[in-house]
Amino acid sequence: MKKIIYLLGFLFVFSLNAQKNKNGVIYDKHPGIDLISTLHQAMTDGDIEKAAEILHDDLRWIDGNTNNREWGGKQRVLNNISWFKNNFDYVSFKDSEGAYPDMLEYKRSGNWVQSWVNIYAVHKITGFKLDHPVLRIYSLNDDSSKITGIIEYSNRLEFSRLGDSRTERKNGIIYNSHENINSVRKAMYAYVNGDVERAMSFFHENASWNDINESKIMNQEEILARDAKMFEGWEIAELNEVGYPDYFEYDYRNSKVVSSWWNFVMVRKSDGKKVTVPVHFSDSFDDEGKIYERISYWNKTLID
Repeated sequence: MKKIIYLLGFLFVFSLNAQKNKNGVIYDKHPGIDLISTLHQAMTDGDIEKAAEILHDDLRWIDGNTNNREWGGKQRVLNNISWFKNNFDYVSFKDSEGAYPDMLEYKRSGNWVQSWVNIYAVHKITGFKLDHPVLRIYSLNDDSSKITGIIEYSNRLEFSRLGDSRTERKNGIIYNSHENINSVRKAMYAYVNGDVERAMSFFHENASWNDINESKIMNQEEILARDAKMFEGWEIAELNEVGYPDYFEYDYRNSKVVSSWWNFVMVRKSDGKKVTVPVHFSDSFDDEGKIYERISYWNKTLID
C-alpha cells in the first residue's frame, strides 16, 4: 500500500512538471525596448520622420478595448503624432510611475514589448488636459528594428470630454431661491442654536462630510465628535450669510448642489477673543431633498 502511495505521489508531481512549457524569455533591457523608447520620444517631440523610420510599412494599429477593431496602419499612427504636435502643448509620452516595459521573445509568436505609458498634453484651444495611463503592446520584426503592430488599451473618456469642450453647451439651471437652499439655511441656523437633531434631519442618514482640514471623509457621528472637541475651547457667537447661496441643477450626471458662503464669529472661552471664520459649503442633494455630501472649505488655523 505504501509503495502505491509513493508511486501515485511521484506521478502527481511528474504530471505537474509535465504541464510546464517554456515559451520564451522576458527582458527588462533589450534593443526592442530601446526602439519603443525612441518611438515615445518621437511622439513627445512630434518627430514624424523619426517615427516613420521605425514603423513598419505594413504596421497594424488595433484598439484592444473592442473586438480587435483596427484603427489603421502606419500613416494613421503618423497622423496621430502630427495631431498631438499641432493641437497640444507640453506633450509627454512617458513610462507610468512605477512601471517599466517588458520585452518578450516568444518561441512561437515572435517579439513583443509591453509598455505602460502615461499620456500628458494640454489642448491649445480649450486648455483641456489629457493625463491618463495607456497600455500598448507592440509587435516587432525578427531583429527588433521595426514596429509591426500596436494593440492599445486606453480610456477614451478624456477624448470624449475634450470633444465636448470644443463647443458651448448649457449644463443645467442656477437658482437663487429654491427649497434646497432653504434646507441649507434651516440646517445651519438649527445647528448654531444648539438644535443638532433638527440640523441633522436635513442630511441623509449615510451622509458624508469632506472637510479640507481633515485627513479623511467623516460620517455623521465623526463630524459631531470633531465639532464637540472643537467647541470645548470655542463657541459660535454669530452666524452670518455672505452674499447669497446658489443652487445648481446640473444636466451632467443629474447633480444637485447648493453653494453657500458664511461668516462664523467665534469666541474663545478662555479670554473672550473674537475671530471671524469665513466658510464655504458645497452641499450635494439626492432626489428626496436630503444632503448626502457636504464639502467644507475654511481655515482651521484661525481657531487653533
